[in-house]
Amino acid sequence: VQLVESGGGLVQPGGSLRLSCAASGFTFSTYTFSSYVMSWYRQAPGKERELVAAIGSTANYAPSIKDRFTISRDNGKNMVYLQMNSLKSDDTAVYYCNARRGITNYWGKGTLVTVSS
Repeated sequence: VQLVESGGGLVQPGGSLRLSCAASGFTFSTYTFSSYVMSWYRQAPGKERELVAAIGSTANYAPSIKDRFTISRDNGKNMVYLQMNSLKSDDTAVYYCNARRGITNYWGKGTLVTVSS
């Protein structure tokens, strides 16, 4: 399974970005994309990686981003998205896509989001 993130970049405070994560490699897998919990994590410079949002049958969010970010998935396209609104400088980080099923975890390489004027 491979995960490829896209959509990062430089945005001004208060702006919006939409991150995408394309998942592939499920063709010969026992388990389909829809059976994985998909998550977005982020890691800011000098900080630990933290969970931002996750979606299985329902969505869950970190308190710091609740009501500003929305996670969604398209199981027909093997895609997961993170719509980020009202961005703040504290949101600057590398954002990683994660696929988890039981003890199995897959990670993308990340996409950099920089919030700065």
